[in-house]
Amino acid sequence: MTHFEKEENHGHEHPEVKEHSEVKEHHHAHKKSKVKINLWKLATVVLAAILIVVISLQFTGGKELTKEEAGIQTLQFVNQNLLQGQAIAKLESVTEEGDLYNVKLTISGQEVNSYVTKDGELFFPQGIKTTESLLTDGASQPEPVAEVVKSNKPVVELFVMSHCPYGTQAEKGILPVVNLFGDKIDFDLKFVYYAMHGRTEVDEEMRQVCIKDEQSNLYYDYLACFLEDGDFDRCLTKVGVDIAKVNTCVGQLDAQYRIIENYNDKSTWLSGTYPLFDVHKADNERYGVGGSPTLVINGEQVSSARSPAAYLATICAAFNEAPEECTNSEGVSTETYSPGFGYEIGAATAASCG
Repeated sequence: MTHFEKEENHGHEHPEVKEHSEVKEHHHAHKKSKVKINLWKLATVVLAAILIVVISLQFTGGKELTKEEAGIQTLQFVNQNLLQGQAIAKLESVTEEGDLYNVKLTISGQEVNSYVTKDGELFFPQGIKTTESLLTDGASQPEPVAEVVKSNKPVVELFVMSHCPYGTQAEKGILPVVNLFGDKIDFDLKFVYYAMHGRTEVDEEMRQVCIKDEQSNLYYDYLACFLEDGDFDRCLTKVGVDIAKVNTCVGQLDAQYRIIENYNDKSTWLSGTYPLFDVHKADNERYGVGGSPTLVINGEQVSSARSPAAYLATICAAFNEAPEECTNSEGVSTETYSPGFGYEIGAATAASCG
């Protein structure tokens, strides 16, 4: 029995499910003309002028960024400072356009065509071509409604950094639900492709990858223990992990992905600031992961609150036919654990590392 299977019931309230609100735009006809000013575009231009001032203080200027760096930096800023958990932006592509990078994002299914200077100093939420008129024939803007992609057996992937306090908060929230569903979902914990918490973080992430891959029956017990205080030595012993086997695996993993070599060579670091952890980089790029935690269900980023009950509701929405665990959630806590290590109850937050 795992740590989470021993948890006390914190309440019997129904989980709160956050729904994406529909965007509604009303176009009022001009009494004397069919031609209208496109207020949406006009407002965007004004908003862009305001945001440029703010964002120029947030982005780190200096050397010219690569397309990859510009895309990740823009994605992080939009998610953390503009959307703040109300929705999740996904990076689609980055291309050069003159002296700018064109960064295409999707937010709630709608494409956002933004631009950033090559040094990352200024971000433009929308580009309006000088050859394009702000006059329109009155056609309304699309009204996308984001939905969780459904399947018979949802594939649930949580991307974290091992020492990000908001990543550990998410892990503590989702693990009871993973244990509850068992093999009714396909769950995998993966790591963001860069680290923000030093050598300790990359060492722990290699350790966890190896335990999960080679001693998978012990992994969730080890992780539940590790989330108590971050003491990996204590947890390796407590859970009965074969340490020699882990050390051999870590050496092979390090050689394959050059993790410590890259850590020691700051010229390889993302934006010159963050050491790389490339074990799950392909999946990071596929899903547009820009920070810890990032939840992906059936191949799409999904926003969720971080209590066990909230994660249960989010995952239940991804089933074609919800199993009994979704209709009988008694014993699933509606409380949110605090960020960082330890199982104290804390306040809900949408904050992230990245």
